[in-house]
Amino acid sequence: MNKNRLKKILENFEGKRVLVLGDIILDEYIFGKVSRLSPEAPVPIVEVESRESIPGGAAYVSSHIANLGGKALLSGVIGRDEHGKILKRKLADKGVELRGVVEAGDRPTILKTRIIAQRQQMVRIDSEKKAHVDAETARSIISFVESVIDGIDSLIISDYGKGVVIPSIFREVIRMARKRKIPVAVDPKPTHCLMYKGVTVITPNTKEASESVHLEIKDEATLLKAGKELLRRVGCESVLITRGEHGMSLFRRGKLPIHIPTFAQEVFDVTGAGDTVISVFALSLAAGANLAEASYLANVAAGVVVGKLGAASVSIEEIKKMLKASTKH
Repeated sequence: MNKNRLKKILENFEGKRVLVLGDIILDEYIFGKVSRLSPEAPVPIVEVESRESIPGGAAYVSSHIANLGGKALLSGVIGRDEHGKILKRKLADKGVELRGVVEAGDRPTILKTRIIAQRQQMVRIDSEKKAHVDAETARSIISFVESVIDGIDSLIISDYGKGVVIPSIFREVIRMARKRKIPVAVDPKPTHCLMYKGVTVITPNTKEASESVHLEIKDEATLLKAGKELLRRVGCESVLITRGEHGMSLFRRGKLPIHIPTFAQEVFDVTGAGDTVISVFALSLAAGANLAEASYLANVAAGVVVGKLGAASVSIEEIKKMLKASTKH
């Protein structure tokens, strides 16, 4: 990869308009310490020291876009509750456009609570309603996308399987984007993975890719087979399989796969790494990168994030610093 070319792509992130459609989540972190076990059950007692709430899911992706200089437009569903208010306030502070966020009275804002002690996650508690959004909400989301689609540079579909990214929505949204030749990047759940025909890229992790084609990825041979089969079945332009400490593998039509090793110095927490990957990938495409360049930059950014605890943010300067270190190898 040409280092100067990659830096130029990063600098071109500024002002790029990225629409993020998907499941909006509030991530709550409870930090504490453990010094003894409970007398009631063989579990540790966590003494709470601090709490933090940050946008998660599609909201986390939109925050990444804003942090990296892009203009994020978010579409999804929150509840008419306190957690929804917290999310809107935090996203508005980052400059995320919220006109596409629907407030539903029949479902709560999705909340994921993680309890962390001694720099280790002890437990996660999910509060959510997974039922599909109703027809009226679906129409509202599609109508919003239709109103802004002509002014965006790339589209991200962030599918957490929580009921917003359903076929009636994503098929229409993808159709609108393809008509205008807008790049579409999808972070899929296995249940929908094979339905994203015609998108620019899908970014499953190893487990999701394995489940989608019913083939366990356990070595290079099975990785190659699964990647090629996923590319064939979905009919998309490319498949980027994220492989944790093994980096990423990019599969493209009519070309040899590209394997990119991880650039992480240390891995503290993989929370949010996939969201980082798709955010940087979509911004890179909007900024003029090809698929290989977008994959490389996404991998570098993921290397920054996994070196931090929790769903951390990443800056252009941090990516440049990691990029400089990575090009020495």
